[in-house]
Parts: sequence; C-alpha cells; structure tokens
Amino acid sequence: MKNVTLLLLFFSLQSFCQSNSNDYYNEPHRPQFHFTPESKWMNDPNGLVYYNGKYHLFYQHYPKDIVWGPMHWGHASSTDLFHWEHLPIALYPDKLGNIFSGCAVIDENNTAGFGKNAMIAIFTYHNDELWKQGYRNTESQAIAYSLDEGLTWTKYSGNPVIKNSSERDFRDPNVFWNEEINAWNMVLASGDKVKIFTSDNLKDWKYKSDFKPNPDIAKTGTWECIDLFKMKVKGDEKEKWVMIVNHDKYTPNGGSGTRYFIGDFDGEVFTNTQPSIWLDYGTDYYAGVTFYNAPENKRILISWMSNWLYANKTPTKVWRSAMTLPRELVLDKKGNRYFLRQKITEGFNKILDTKVSKDKIQLPYSAKKLNLSQAELSFSFKGKQLSLTLSNSKNESIKVELNDTTFSIDRSKSGITNFSDKFTEPIQTMPVDEKITDFQIILDRPSMEILLNKGKYSMTTIFFPNESFSSLKIESSEKTQISNFTINHVKKTW
Repeated sequence: MKNVTLLLLFFSLQSFCQSNSNDYYNEPHRPQFHFTPESKWMNDPNGLVYYNGKYHLFYQHYPKDIVWGPMHWGHASSTDLFHWEHLPIALYPDKLGNIFSGCAVIDENNTAGFGKNAMIAIFTYHNDELWKQGYRNTESQAIAYSLDEGLTWTKYSGNPVIKNSSERDFRDPNVFWNEEINAWNMVLASGDKVKIFTSDNLKDWKYKSDFKPNPDIAKTGTWECIDLFKMKVKGDEKEKWVMIVNHDKYTPNGGSGTRYFIGDFDGEVFTNTQPSIWLDYGTDYYAGVTFYNAPENKRILISWMSNWLYANKTPTKVWRSAMTLPRELVLDKKGNRYFLRQKITEGFNKILDTKVSKDKIQLPYSAKKLNLSQAELSFSFKGKQLSLTLSNSKNESIKVELNDTTFSIDRSKSGITNFSDKFTEPIQTMPVDEKITDFQIILDRPSMEILLNKGKYSMTTIFFPNESFSSLKIESSEKTQISNFTINHVKKTW
C-alpha cells in the first residue's frame, strides 16, 4: 500500500509540474517561439558559442527580480536555435564584482592550458560599490572555463586578465581566434571607442590600438557589446571585416540601438572604409552579437528585444524581456557600397504551418478572425505607398506604413502603453534608398520583426495588446496589388 501511495504521489506531482509548466508559458505577453528566461530579468545575449552539436546562449540575468540588478550569466542550449533547454546559472557574482557581458570560445588547441576544447568565457567584472562612489576603474576583464560543455565553471585564479587603469566604461569583451596572426584577438568597448588586444593564451593580453570611425560620429553615447568578424562578399571571393557596435542612446528612434562598420583589419588595427549602417531601425533591437564557431562559418546573430528607455518597466510579471529570432548575416554589395542582409535561420521553416496563400490580391484587402498572435506574413509589392494594420476587438492596433522612401511603425494604439512615456513616441521611422518589393513580418504575441527586400532593411518592435490581434487590413493610395501573399502559423516551441 505504501508503494502504491508513493507511486500515486509521484504521478500527481509529475502531472502538476507538467500542467504548471504549460501554464507558465501561456502567461500574457509571453512569446511562444522566441527565447525568454524561465523567470526574472534578462538583457544582453552573452557567450554565444556552438560546440558538439549545440548552440549555447548565455545572457545577462538577475535571478531575484524582474528589474536589472547584480548580473549573473544565465544559460540555455539548443540544437536548432528555436527549441531551447534552460540550464543552471553559469556564472555568479563574487568579491571582484558582478558578471557583465562578454563572449565564449572553444579553445581547440589548449592555448590557455585548461584542457583541449575547453569552453572559455571572457567577461567583464563590474564592481558596483566602486561605481556608486564615482571611481573610474570599476570594470576589468576576466575568464572562466568549463570542461563539461558549459554546465559547471571554474573562474581563473589569476583574474582579472586585463585590469582597468582609468576608463569608467570598459566592458563587454569579444574574442576570436585570428588565423592570419595565429593569435587571439579581443575587441572591447571603452567609452565611445573600441580597444583592440592580442593574446597567445587568453590570459596575457597586449593592447594594440583604439578604433574611432572615420569620419567620426557626432553623438553615440556609451559603446557596448562589440563584435568583429571577417565575411566573404556574396557572389564574390573578396572578404571584408564587419564590426558591430551597440550604444545606449542617440539612435534613430531613441534609446539603445545597433550599427555596424565595414572595413579592413590586420590583426591590430581596424579601419572602416565606408560610413556606418544601422543594423535595425526599430526601437527593440540591442546588444546584438554573433555565435562563435557556428557551422559552415555562418554568422548567426541574436539581439535583446528591448530598449533601455523602458526595459525595466514593460508590463510582464514573472519574467522580463525576450531575444530576437536568430538571424544569419550575409554580406552583400551594391555599387561600391557593402551592406548586411539578415535572414531568419533555416530552422524557422520547420515550425511554420501555412494557413492562407494567395497568388494575387487587389488592394484594399481586409480579413478578420485570423490568428495573428503567432504568425509570419509575407508578400511582394510593386507600388510606392502601402499601409498594413493589425487590430483586435478592443480597438487596439499597430500600423506599419511604406511611403516611397520612408518606412514606419506606429504602436501608439497597440494596447498597454502607459508604463512609459517613451514607449509610443516618436513613431518609429526608417529611410529606404531603394524600391521596397519584398515584405516579411513575424509576429509572436508582443513582438514584431520586419525584414524588407530579403533582409536588407530591418525593424524590430515590441507591444502589449490586451487581446491578440485578429484583423488585418492592407491598403494603398495607389491602384495596385500584392502578390505571393502568405500567412503562416508559427508553432509553439516551448
């Protein structure tokens, strides 16, 4: 009888946990196919690394509250970048400071001496007490290693590996093995510039140069989360270097954002060869960095889907913030100007289920009783002016609009907006320098990711409707039509 009682108790607990888990991811405004933490606060993606068939996502995490606090590194892994497994917290604060952003590498040649193929995290220590007292040298760089694919970590006893002499903002190291110089390179945000270092062993670093763009940028705020990598140009054997820079203000639509530079790098000095380009013009795309060691040398990027103007105030109760969908970067060229295209990684197609498909639709077009909470909309267009509005029965809506050389998003009536006066103004705008013919719009409850012209233009935004959007209206001031129109349902991945 005792064994039967224990067995019944086990199955009851198992059933309760499964039910509780299902309820957990059905919370209002919880994305269904984007990465979110199980609970509490999340911001920058950190330590993106691929190893032994798994993508590892570490992230800035405060496990005690849904607002920013003493930073840890959360951890999750995936085999396809869409179905994620939550893993134990990787790195905790200690006497040297909180664990700020950084990267992870696989040390294939055991250059650091921790073991062949050790997973090594390179991160910033932030001493918050010194910071609050106004000291400048509050941030330093450190390393930790794992010999079990990121499940347990040992911090290097010789930390910090790069001390800080005078820089107040001196953080977010990104490291890669550079075959051209047979050494490790590090790029590190320092105020409004990038410091570049080299090392043979990840422990002893030599400063080489500072990067400031030419021509310089008038206002950028504090630079953070730098990335640097070499890419082949699409359809060409030529290679160029790409530097991604995130900064906290002076972005096109306010708050934090991400831009990139194309240029040349000799292992010590990076020189941009053209002006910077914004990677995304929406308000909710920040701290984007790419995976180290991704298969087939692909450059796969993930960004934090929020903005420092209101990130601590968004109306969720159990968790806060999501990541963008993973995007593969492709370096393209038009005339003498290089640019990046972004496309959602190929695994996305495996979670799509086509619901509506039409060869041609004369505008205006409207449809009701649609499930637009988890959806991908795509179509082609030949005109100059178009507006697309999603709405619900509560008269809440979000509108995107193309007006020849400008694309915009208006979320002022999208639902819950009163948590911040910075959330609805201004209307988000993006300049476009070529005819927009190709639309892809991805919706996941509180988020919208828009890719235009095969990912040449990108806008990402979040919103919080009180009810899922179920009506769609597409209009134009011209007598025109759209073609290849598809609405795909996107399956839940949690």
